[in-house]
Amino acid sequence: MTTPPRAQPMQQPLQLLRLSLVAVWLWTAAASWLQWQGDSTALLVAGGIADPRLQAWLIGGGAALDLLLGLWLLCRPGRRAYAASLAAMLAMTLAATTLLPSLWLHPLGPLSKNLPIAAALWLLWQSSARDGRSR
Repeated sequence: MTTPPRAQPMQQPLQLLRLSLVAVWLWTAAASWLQWQGDSTALLVAGGIADPRLQAWLIGGGAALDLLLGLWLLCRPGRRAYAASLAAMLAMTLAATTLLPSLWLHPLGPLSKNLPIAAALWLLWQSSARDGRSR
């Protein structure tokens, strides 16, 4: 009688999930900087923010936050990093929804993509509690 194959440990898929979120945060930071005078500013102008100083603060601050969260998830993953990432993503989603609610209807889904990201962060947060990693 053969024994059934053992279930694959969850660590490897969870690590891949975490690394994919690292890529999202780091790519978003880079895109914000690369598109500073392009799409980043255009989105703020479309949302009614025309003051260049406020635009610079929002784009630079958002890009810095994205970079910080990406590096935190890469170098020191744990419950605090997942919770901070989830809170930041929710805050940015609420801000974008307030400025440009039409983004929810955009065919490429710039805001609707945050739903699976929230689910992934929640899953990682819960799994890190079982692992005992709270840093």
